[in-house]
Amino acid sequence: MVFVGGIAYVAWYKANVLEKIEVAFSAGYDPALELANRAAKHQGALPADHESDDIPWSKHLRRDDQDLMDQIVGGGETGHYFMLLGPKGTGKTTMLYDAMAKIHAEGVSICEAHPDLEVFRLRLGKALNYEYHEDSQTGLFQRRDPREGGPALDIERALNKLEKVALRYSEKKKRPLVLILNNVHFFNNDDSGKNILLQFQQRAESWAASGILTIVFSSDDFWPFYLMRKTASRMQVISIRDLNPSQALQAAAKMRRACHRSDEPLKTYAEVVGYVGGRLAYLNKVARQADMVKYAQSLLLIEKAWLQSQIGLIPDHDDDVMDEQKWSSCSWLLLREFVKMRQEQVREIEEQVAAGEKPPEALTDLPLPKIPYYRCRQIMTRPDFLEALDRLNIIAIDIHHDVTPDSLLLLRAAQEVVEEEGFDQQLDDVRDRVDEIESLHRTRELTFKDVKAGDRIRLSVDKGGALLVEDERPS
Repeated sequence: MVFVGGIAYVAWYKANVLEKIEVAFSAGYDPALELANRAAKHQGALPADHESDDIPWSKHLRRDDQDLMDQIVGGGETGHYFMLLGPKGTGKTTMLYDAMAKIHAEGVSICEAHPDLEVFRLRLGKALNYEYHEDSQTGLFQRRDPREGGPALDIERALNKLEKVALRYSEKKKRPLVLILNNVHFFNNDDSGKNILLQFQQRAESWAASGILTIVFSSDDFWPFYLMRKTASRMQVISIRDLNPSQALQAAAKMRRACHRSDEPLKTYAEVVGYVGGRLAYLNKVARQADMVKYAQSLLLIEKAWLQSQIGLIPDHDDDVMDEQKWSSCSWLLLREFVKMRQEQVREIEEQVAAGEKPPEALTDLPLPKIPYYRCRQIMTRPDFLEALDRLNIIAIDIHHDVTPDSLLLLRAAQEVVEEEGFDQQLDDVRDRVDEIESLHRTRELTFKDVKAGDRIRLSVDKGGALLVEDERPS
């Protein structure tokens, strides 16, 4: 009876696991979506100057990329999996949540990445409503389970169960499930983080080929795309960028009205956009303030102070911080080049405006300067510093391997630093100091003991292998 009952329990438990995962993809309550929408539901109860990175503009502003997001999340795009690539604050996650809300999260689930794979294992289990057999009662009657081998094995078992559910769902609904892995740049850029990404990519390739499940990766940094493109055959990359100036003006005005603040003249909105650009996260913060221009100026000061704290120059630095100053000086070489390109852009437009070839509004519609990746390596003289700058959100790298400043706000902060009197001399002094310290490290000192007056020291330099040069002069 115990044996037969055990067999029946195991069969029931396995079936129940698949049913629970199906519930995670059913329409209705989704824990991640509920948290994301809670601020919007209670927006009226919040004070007007409440600061939050949650962007409530989606009810008043529809981005051009939203149609594609709706199509992907709704299961209309089959045969591919997707990578959303763009700087922080451009609205990637918000568009995904909006697309989920329209279909009440039916057939879609979202999971946030985390550097600790044990934490990510639990988050994936929550997103899939999967307990990794930790709620099973069979542990009393079996040997030590091999699933204790680490989070990677547990994640593989979860994906195996998900595949079975996806097969049943696609047969029933005639559309694929959608799994969103948000902020995959939070995985560590080491062997364990890369292995997890490749583990999901292998599944994404096979599931996209069969049309049963679509995985959407979202990243602020470039390195996950650079890693995954090596083995990608069905991956499509979508670049999410800042709004252009005209869109940013409309967005700022709509956000302002949504916060129940008094409307401002167009000149004020244009001045604000001139500071923060089309970055939605910044526009959302500025639109809530009573004095938008003053707050935008304070954001610029904060960005400038942060930039100098990260890559500030120390002309008379000690050799202990030589590596840090080498990184800082190389970073400023790149930022100075961006500033020079922006100055050249402004000069050319001003000449065209003066000649009547373009209207004065063209000065506010300048794109961020961009430099090819290979050219940035040459400017910085180091190929390994670009990834650190991307991780700090100082630069942004797109799918065409073009490098730009992370935002207009950061470009303006860098421009203020570069245009300060004596900056070029300070940068040259830091680089000279680095060269001096490196030269000292390469210098070797010979010390001779017990040398008395009249003693002779013979020094020979033999580069030819047979020639001996002697100095007969007394030392």
